[in-house]
Amino acid sequence: MLLDNNGNIQLNNLIKYPDNDYQALREKAIKCTRCHLHETCQQVVMGKGTINNRIMFVGEGPGAEEDRKGIPFVGRAGILLDKILNAVEITRDDIYITNIVKCRPPGNRAPTIKEAKACSPILQAEIKLINPKVIIPLGSTALKYLIDQNMSITKMRGKWIKRGNIFILPTFHPAYLLRNSNMKKVVWRDFKLIKKSLLRIEELKQQG
Repeated sequence: MLLDNNGNIQLNNLIKYPDNDYQALREKAIKCTRCHLHETCQQVVMGKGTINNRIMFVGEGPGAEEDRKGIPFVGRAGILLDKILNAVEITRDDIYITNIVKCRPPGNRAPTIKEAKACSPILQAEIKLINPKVIIPLGSTALKYLIDQNMSITKMRGKWIKRGNIFILPTFHPAYLLRNSNMKKVVWRDFKLIKKSLLRIEELKQQG
């Protein structure tokens, strides 16, 4: 669990990354060799998008296409994610999207807890830098690592979870939707809620 019930980040180690300067964070993160995943991947894949709108999407880890291009969610799952975002009139420029681990696990397998913990200082810095009002865990791995190892994505999908001042809305990973197209309808409802939250954040920004 990365976030406690009060929305505080649980620090897992003494390694610290810059959390007030995105470029400095990125420059340090792309040199990371803290776990063995760096030995088999092509590059570290940092998050991408705006750090100003206070909404984060968190996936599992880079796939083959992400590893090749160095950009998160650009493979088949990313293309589907873009279609869903566009359907509710959200663009990549409206959000920040990242992953639990920044290096591709071999064979696109789920990252282990040990690998997630090794990569967690980067994610911690991203969260501190963005100070999100809303976090969207995409899939089981992100939900379990961010909130609770015992949580089920099928039970928690589409339900708001509050941790301190952070609102969390788990939904299925787009890769899951590629295998289970009948679930697209329920995810569509989730993304309409996400759109409403984005509009609400904009209202609060305008109110100061």
